[in-house]
Amino acid sequence: MKPFVAILTVLGVSTSLVASEPNKSSTDDLYQLGKQLFDQYAPAEVKAQYDFPSREEADKTLVKLQEALDGGSFKELAQYESQAQLILTFLKTIPEQADTTDWLESRMDEIEEAKAATLAPAVIAPQKQARLESPVISAVPSKPLRGTEQIPYYAQWLVRAKNKTRTNVDPSLIKTLQKAFEAEGVPPQLIWIAEAESSMNPSARSPSGARGLFQLKSDTAKEFGLSTFLPDDRTDPSKSARAAARYLKQLGNDLGSWPLALAGYNAGESRVKKLLESRHAKTYAQIADSLPAGTRMYVPKVFSIVEVRTGTSLDHIPRPN
Repeated sequence: MKPFVAILTVLGVSTSLVASEPNKSSTDDLYQLGKQLFDQYAPAEVKAQYDFPSREEADKTLVKLQEALDGGSFKELAQYESQAQLILTFLKTIPEQADTTDWLESRMDEIEEAKAATLAPAVIAPQKQARLESPVISAVPSKPLRGTEQIPYYAQWLVRAKNKTRTNVDPSLIKTLQKAFEAEGVPPQLIWIAEAESSMNPSARSPSGARGLFQLKSDTAKEFGLSTFLPDDRTDPSKSARAAARYLKQLGNDLGSWPLALAGYNAGESRVKKLLESRHAKTYAQIADSLPAGTRMYVPKVFSIVEVRTGTSLDHIPRPN
């Protein structure tokens, strides 16, 4: 599916009204306008290929997308590409949905890379042609691999991160997050997890109820001292950063590396520990192929963002204590 605004543009229909920013009272009118334009001007062959989402359909699709991220395969995740793009365009017409829009926008890269991954295998150390076809690296290079070379799909993500047009982030926000991470003894380079999680929106919200820059779920937020109701501290940059840093530090100490800590942050520590135990494994690379699709995309995504934003690769980030 293509975004309905793009479809209408191709058809020569003016979309200035659709693209304008409505106030709260006009949200319903804007939705009806978009649907009316689609129904009125799209030819039968276009309607056969594309659907204009209802709000209920959009909500259901987002829940299913979250489920695919949490437990699906690359193929299952990739099948949501067209629907997610359509819904993203739809949500952008509704200012009140900005928090969900930013969450979904940060997932689009993961969906697109998952689709690409269905066409090409994960490659570790491309110059050595070592591939992750099993829990164990099948080809051992003549010298130890660098940290990022042991992360499947990192090379692809680094290319995407370098080529992506990035919006400027408020320097004061960066300083706030860095200060919080440093106070908790966590490398400040890891604040860029927030870009992967929320597109740096302090109020971003996921269908599963995670919220804030670091997309903390309610139970996790409370465990690390945050209120989630009047006020919701997850939307406070400093408080949420301190909580996220404490959580990452705990995961790093328990699991032994930042790649494994990020896998635990995204998929749950217990899931990662069980995989390590069942495979008698010690590294992220040895369990990556059994992690959820979203996690397998998330870990290389974060480190590629960190490298592009800070110029620091995993090898130069201090290991967990």
